[in-house]
Amino acid sequence: MAQKTAPDSTRRSERSRRAIYDAALALVGEVGFSKMTIEAIASRAGVGKQTVYRWWPSKGDVLLDAFLDLGGQAHAEANKDGEGADTPYEIPDTGDLEADLKFVLRATVDELVNPKYDAPYRALAAEGMLNPQLGAEFVERLLEPALQLYVKRLRAAQEAGQVAPDVDPRIALELWTGPVAQRWLQRTGPLTHEYADRLVEYALHGITPR
Repeated sequence: MAQKTAPDSTRRSERSRRAIYDAALALVGEVGFSKMTIEAIASRAGVGKQTVYRWWPSKGDVLLDAFLDLGGQAHAEANKDGEGADTPYEIPDTGDLEADLKFVLRATVDELVNPKYDAPYRALAAEGMLNPQLGAEFVERLLEPALQLYVKRLRAAQEAGQVAPDVDPRIALELWTGPVAQRWLQRTGPLTHEYADRLVEYALHGITPR
């Protein structure tokens, strides 16, 4: 009887890949990005370092893929009882722009203050400043897709007459995403739902008396 080597090989590769992801995420939280090495990732994952190098050129690339996979798992888990596990992220469109923006910005705050996401996200943000290639991938694969969800929602609001037609959605979204990112990166204050709500309110209604 012929051996079914291909399926077994595929399963082994997937197990190794998952172990490498888990190892990278664990190590960056335990020792930090600067002390994390390919050798340490391989040892923690129970694979040879050449296995890691075969798939990724650097520890930053490993961590980026691991972090993206972590977000995908969270999305699938959140939608396991519904029909959205395999669909792209979307900002809800209930017809109430303010409520929808508060909902998604609160979710962003919850993710940023979650220790599971905090260490790898900070490591990628910092390393992306020093490594232009990784920084470009970080923006292209992680940040920009998330920001484009805001663009899509704001354009829908423009079509509904809820946002002025001459507003550039790509600039407007920075009124609330920018302050959240700055407060998180620099730890200038607590990240809370209340803070997220105020940002949305100030962005939509302004700060001068009406």
